[in-house]
Formats: sequence, structure tokens, C-alpha cells
Amino acid sequence: METADTQKNGNPEATRRVCVVGASGKLGRYMVRHALDRGYEVVGVCREKSVGKLAEFDGRITVVPGATDDRDVIARAVAGCDGVLAVLVPWGMRHYASGTAQAVLDYAPPGARLVFSCGWHITRDGKDVYTRRLRAFVAVVGRLARLVRVVDLDDQVEACRRIFASDTRWTVVRGSDLEEGESQGLPVWSRHVGDPVLASNLTRRVDFAMFMVEALGDDRLVQEAPAIVGCLTPSALACAEGAA
Repeated sequence: METADTQKNGNPEATRRVCVVGASGKLGRYMVRHALDRGYEVVGVCREKSVGKLAEFDGRITVVPGATDDRDVIARAVAGCDGVLAVLVPWGMRHYASGTAQAVLDYAPPGARLVFSCGWHITRDGKDVYTRRLRAFVAVVGRLARLVRVVDLDDQVEACRRIFASDTRWTVVRGSDLEEGESQGLPVWSRHVGDPVLASNLTRRVDFAMFMVEALGDDRLVQEAPAIVGCLTPSALACAEGAA
């Protein structure tokens, strides 16, 4: 288990300009707020029809409208950025998530910190231990989503495979179930699903975004795939008490 105190390691000052890919979504807007609060210059990428969702940031961020898997859009957006925060959304059946990931990997400036979001179902080394309930949920939802051609979870797996194979300074943040609500603080994390600290399987969405932004300045998370959970959930508190 890693706690908020042990995670703060690195040089956040090295990141000045950040691109948020998928800025108009719920998670994306939280990431924009956290980045602005930390004094970063922010570039946001979102579909043209969703630009209005970023109205609260008028005059504070640069918006590059377009699909997040459009290579020309990503190339323009990430130019000059020290960090990229990308939401890997597996919409449709046209390799949206893997296209987004590949564009970021190809066009982000050398040495930039790349932080991607996905779910717990992604595994890097095959050592994650999933409950029967979670395995069944992913299987059923994935199958139904593919039948109606809405979501392709396999494409998110492919996106992460490409990231893991990259020699860039990436982090893949694997989120638990999410809920809205006031911030509880920086989530705790583990390298593998199945760790008792993750048992509560719940994180505030605002805190997921916080972890993504904090990862920009945490060199310990370079080429890691942390699975996170809310720091005030019962499982996190129990593990913290046991370690005291």
C-alpha cells in the first residue's frame, strides 16, 4: 500500500504546461480544475459538440476541439506540453481508446509525463486478483456493450498494452468504482488489485482526478500502473490502522 505521504516524491515544478485529453467529461473537468489550482497552463481537448461544457474555464485554458483519437488534433494540443493527462474512453468499435493512446505516445514531446486513466480490469503483469463478481461484471458488460456497438473494453486493453510497451514516462491510473462528493484527499494505491487496501472498491471522482494530476510530479509512479481507492474508505482506514 502507498499512502498520500509516501507518494509525494518528485518535482512538480518540472511540469508547467499540461494537456487534458477528454477535458469536457466529468473526470476531465475535475483534472482541469486541479491543474489550474496548481498553477499549470492548461490545454484541453474535447469533441466540438462538447466545448460548451468547458465554459466555466473561459479565458483560463486553451481548447483544441476535435476527437481525441484524431492524430492531427492531438499533435497540435500536446505541442510544448510537459505533461499529458488522458482519459482512455473505449467508445464505439473504431479503436477510440487505442487511437487516443497511440496519438499521445507518438506526439507528446520527449520526456513529457504521460498519465492515462482506465479501470481495474486492466492488468499489467497478470498478478492482479479479481473477485468473481468483478470478473462476471466485466464479462457481461463487455459482451453486451460490444453487441450494441457502444463500448469496446478490449480496445482499452489494447490501448494499455501499447502504453506498457512504450519507453515513455507513462503512468496508468486504474480506478475503482467512482462516486461524486466532496474530496476526501489523495487516494491510496497498490500495484495489484486484490490487495486488502483496495477491498472497498470506491473512490470519489474528484480524488481520482487529483491523483492523476499529482502523478505528474511523482517520479515514483513513472512506468507504474497504480490501482487506487479512496483514502477514507473502510479498507484504506483498516490498512492504515494496521500499519500504525
